[in-house]
Amino acid sequence: MIVIAFFIAHWYLCLFSQTFFLHRYAAHGSFRMSTFWERFFFIFCYVAQGASYISPRAYAIVHRMHHAYTDTEDDPHSPAFSRNVFTMMWRTRDFILGVLRDKMPIEARFSKNVPDWRTFDLIASHPISRFAWIGAYIAFYIAFAPSAWFYLLLPVHAAMGAVQGAIVNWNAHRRGYRNFEVNNHSENLMRVDIFFLGESYHNNHHKFPSRVNMAMKRFEFDPTYQVIRFFNWLGILRIVSDKRVSRPGPEPQQLLQA
Repeated sequence: MIVIAFFIAHWYLCLFSQTFFLHRYAAHGSFRMSTFWERFFFIFCYVAQGASYISPRAYAIVHRMHHAYTDTEDDPHSPAFSRNVFTMMWRTRDFILGVLRDKMPIEARFSKNVPDWRTFDLIASHPISRFAWIGAYIAFYIAFAPSAWFYLLLPVHAAMGAVQGAIVNWNAHRRGYRNFEVNNHSENLMRVDIFFLGESYHNNHHKFPSRVNMAMKRFEFDPTYQVIRFFNWLGILRIVSDKRVSRPGPEPQQLLQA
């Protein structure tokens, strides 16, 4: 069915843009690419995320703060200091908007070397752009939805990136399994991560934050890492921290001083 296919495609394209470009590239510098490809993936993120577009610069800064202050009161998104998943993600939203609009003081260690295309971010994040995407989703459902029940998926399309972030961040600091002891509540959500493209290996990631492959054990599988390896082979990017790295990747302040 075309509507279900569209929803699945939107889910995975949005998720890939987040874990590949915003998370592993912008926030952690797990691989490098030229300015051309960086701008290309800015645009890719905009198309993939649509109404829920997140500025790579703002995401990188807020995510570095998350690693520096994990599960403390200064963490931008920790379930330990939020009443529910909605208040947690609203707090994250406030941090991202504060960074995007230059209304929040930022330590230099969090902002150095992040990808920055300020004009594009402001256009892509503008309410007019977001409402235009929502209008496109509604038009698609009017044209192809076999019944009105399918319209219940529209809010997920409108907030796709936030929904995915909420599922991972709320649950991966509350339940799951651990491969490593770390000084926070991070857990791995599933053993074979085909639903979140490697993002659910949260405990692994907090132990080795800049490691490009988030899977650690033989039974774990990180689909995004396989795509990154292919892009590396094509010459689109150059992996900095690959699966052979056995030591922890640098924390944000170390990454920025390198």
